[in-house]
Amino acid sequence: MSRVLIIGAGGVGQVVAHKCAQVPEVFTDICLASRGIDKCRKIASQIKRKIETAEVDADNVPRLVKLIRKFKPDVIINVALPYQDLHIMDACLETGVDYLDTANYESPGNPDFCYKWQWVYGEKFRKRGIMALLGSGFDPGVTNVFTAWAQKKHFSRMDELDIIDCNAGNHGKPFATNFNPEINIREVTGKGRYYENGKIKYVEPLSVSRTYDFPSGIGPKKIYLMYHEELESLVKNFKSLKKARFWMTFSDSYLLHLKALQDVGMTRIDEVEYKGMKIVPLQFLKSILPDPASLGPLTKGKTCIGCHISGIGKDGRKLKYFIYNVCDHQKCYREVGSQAISYTTGVPAMIGAMLMVTGAWKKPGVHNMEEFDPEPFMVKLKKHGLPWKESFLE
Repeated sequence: MSRVLIIGAGGVGQVVAHKCAQVPEVFTDICLASRGIDKCRKIASQIKRKIETAEVDADNVPRLVKLIRKFKPDVIINVALPYQDLHIMDACLETGVDYLDTANYESPGNPDFCYKWQWVYGEKFRKRGIMALLGSGFDPGVTNVFTAWAQKKHFSRMDELDIIDCNAGNHGKPFATNFNPEINIREVTGKGRYYENGKIKYVEPLSVSRTYDFPSGIGPKKIYLMYHEELESLVKNFKSLKKARFWMTFSDSYLLHLKALQDVGMTRIDEVEYKGMKIVPLQFLKSILPDPASLGPLTKGKTCIGCHISGIGKDGRKLKYFIYNVCDHQKCYREVGSQAISYTTGVPAMIGAMLMVTGAWKKPGVHNMEEFDPEPFMVKLKKHGLPWKESFLE
């Protein structure tokens, strides 16, 4: 029925390849491409059905265009680095192919990530008659759809939104990140931001925290206020929101090591000179930290990610509501060879692409997840490994 080109062969790319292969009635042909062809071949060898592999530098638009014209995909799933989003979007424009990613563009020299760089592509994509679906991971992604679902099904007005991300898993390493270390550390060390009464408010990194009691036996965990890109699109598309925040859990070991690394300059993103060479300390640190894809067999425990929303219900009464998913690291590893962080990002990427190629979500231009009917996506989440639950709170 459709051909899919997956760009990126890290932990998320591995999940996307496995999950696309599980629905041959939708994705009849699959190509996995990355700068590291050996990684692509290793993933392909895990999958029972045949998938193609290719070597490509996602920063090189002419080579991307050449690969796209050779494979002729109906959709491109971008799970490479956020630095490469615009290059891949440029290649999609040149070749007339639909685009999907899981994280917004980020400049290598500036960690102040936002959607403006991609939103300006909207008119170009509309004129070309192609679609870009931004942030089809979990957060962003599923959290956007959860919010749209809450608005459609339960709220006449949403006033406050708290997106809460808990990783209660343990990989046994003193310090490791569950997704790309460079991107992870840039996010965590940046200033916290949230929206209140139409304005952005800033706080020092990880300076605001509280305890949240998570379901499914996870229990109370300390959560820290951070900035995450879905807040930007959600306050734009749900204008009744008076406050919108994002929270994440971190282990004491992670925070202790991160502070030490910051104190000695290892999280810097500017170049320094070392033995006559220019290096970026954070990129060097990334090279010696554990590969997130290697954490699958080691990580035990669960994740819980959801949206806590308050406002006025359909009946005109005050309503507090929590919608969430709980995912087990070891269960994910048994299915696709990856831990739950990669799984919860990769499954929604596949579902978003599925809805695009089947026409359930189809509109030229550049769009965020909450702009579409949440119903088909919510149905697919339960079918493809990410069941969700709802709680109506006192």
